[in-house]
Amino acid sequence: MLMPDVTRRCFLQTASTAVALGCYDWGFSAESPLAMKSTIAKVETYRVSYPITGYFKFFKSSSDKPPTRDTVVVRITDESGRKGWGQSVPSNTWSYETVDSAQTTIDRYLGPALIGQNAFDEVGIRRILDKTIAPLYTTGQPIAKAGIDLALFDLMGHILGKSAAERWDRTGGRDRITLSWTLNPQKLDDVGELIAHAQKAGFHNFNVKIGADAEFDVQVCVEIRKLAPDAFVWIDANGGYDLETALKVTPRFADLGIAAFEQPMPANRLSWYRELSKQKALPILMDEPIVSAVDLEEFHRLGLLDGVAMKLSRCGGLAESRKVLEYMEENGLLFFASGLTDPDLSLAGCLALFGAYNLEHPAALNAPQFLSGSILSEPLMIEGDQATVPRGPGLGVQVSPAKLEELQSPISQLKRSR
Repeated sequence: MLMPDVTRRCFLQTASTAVALGCYDWGFSAESPLAMKSTIAKVETYRVSYPITGYFKFFKSSSDKPPTRDTVVVRITDESGRKGWGQSVPSNTWSYETVDSAQTTIDRYLGPALIGQNAFDEVGIRRILDKTIAPLYTTGQPIAKAGIDLALFDLMGHILGKSAAERWDRTGGRDRITLSWTLNPQKLDDVGELIAHAQKAGFHNFNVKIGADAEFDVQVCVEIRKLAPDAFVWIDANGGYDLETALKVTPRFADLGIAAFEQPMPANRLSWYRELSKQKALPILMDEPIVSAVDLEEFHRLGLLDGVAMKLSRCGGLAESRKVLEYMEENGLLFFASGLTDPDLSLAGCLALFGAYNLEHPAALNAPQFLSGSILSEPLMIEGDQATVPRGPGLGVQVSPAKLEELQSPISQLKRSR
């Protein structure tokens, strides 16, 4: 039975474009989403803070307390008591979403809107999420929505008893993902020590944070090439350059054997990207502006990029990320991958996605580098730069209630004591 507000026209459009538009969203093969039943009864959030080890420019404390990587863990329970877990990983230093906005959006808007809905009605739920928090230029609050998406995927996976790869019929993917080490040196003299530390930890490839000083950035890459001549290296300016600087410096990076240039200029400078792409000195990757498959399609048609540095959380979770990756596969675009320093549940989702879609390049999933602690009963298996793709049902991991309580922030504990 269709939901009451689904018109005949909407139904026919959905049926005829299911594959093209990704209306399979969370991934089913033989199962019809509306033939399954899991009525959502409760949506809960927990603010979880991970201690930060080492220096990363995006995580700085504004007080005397050590910095933490704050996240919002989401638990969805259905009427039968079955549970699914997800995680939102916002940060005010790289998006407009904060841990406060993500948690309140889920608690006050997205969560209540999902009560009584069938978790398997992915098209209906997607419509509810976008109606509740409307898009402006693109998907509204995708990082908050990613926590919901992952929790629903986990819930359904446990009900079906299937892993992500099995549900997507992509079991021929990778069992392990190679990770890169993030370099963000403050001084040129830091480079040697940072590379030595990475190599001691079993890492051989590097993604480099640049964008503040082009000459310094080039010299950093010169040092990297001296110390790690065979390493796979790519750079990410996080939108830090203007067009003139990017045009001048990109050929110099190319001469150093840099593999690709991620987000060289601000996301809204589309004409700049067209000019830099014409230079063809390096493959140009977009990151910040790729929130949906529609965004990617438009930027690709305009000739602004050669590939994408894929981020699950920025795309609102697994459902939209799969649409982006399907478009990339169909159009021969370069597939690089990174994250938002995703721990635990969000990292499990990234590994499942990148493994199923056969990521070839080292992934900048740097939570193992910068964070400590875990809420999982059994932490994800990471040995050196090799991360094992979880193969259990749902996200393939289990949350430990004791560990969850241990890492909850005081604000989250106070909320639950009331």
